[in-house]
Amino acid sequence: MEINKLFPGVFRVDGRLATASIARGAKVYGEDLTDQGEVQYRMWNPYRSKLAAAIIKGLRTLSIRPGSSVLYLGASTGTTCSHVSDIVGEKGLVYCVEMAERSMRDLLKVCEKRGNMLPIHKDARDVDSYAGDVGIADAIYQDLSARDQDSILLLNARLLKKGGYAYVAIKSQSIDVAADPDKVYGRFLSNVSTMFCVEERIDLMPYDKLHLFVVLKKR
Repeated sequence: MEINKLFPGVFRVDGRLATASIARGAKVYGEDLTDQGEVQYRMWNPYRSKLAAAIIKGLRTLSIRPGSSVLYLGASTGTTCSHVSDIVGEKGLVYCVEMAERSMRDLLKVCEKRGNMLPIHKDARDVDSYAGDVGIADAIYQDLSARDQDSILLLNARLLKKGGYAYVAIKSQSIDVAADPDKVYGRFLSNVSTMFCVEERIDLMPYDKLHLFVVLKKR
């Protein structure tokens, strides 16, 4: 078995993207598991995870690493969250903000097996309701279906350390289904430019259509 480290906590196992599971034997979305000695690797499907797709498409900067605290906005049912949980490991924390009740029920089942995933059943616009629990995070990950993705990021930016990174999947169809996607992306980046500078832009095709993945650094 050939194993190569791409980032701390992120690997290629026989050519497939993977993380080392902190919840041995537990699957989240039907992913393949493979054992190598004492380590169990979880295959990371880029068609199910925008972060995985971004890594495969050439992501250069990943500040989410072992020991990091991550504020995850739009945790959904926990697919990508669980891989972030693997990356930060038992000394890290993932604050999983999700407002949809149905998604939260599934997310709670994932969190039960992962002590570093903390579910927060809140609207990501209501930052004051969870700011005290989060404190200051090392990184923000945002994957939301909302017209105001830009303002949500700016509201939560006060919980990100200075010089910290935000990883955002901009969903053009959620913001404005009738507008040209490139204009939607440009508007988003312009609106957050007072707080963030753009480090990377990654088109997620063919894994996700009409999404731009951006890496932003807090000024």
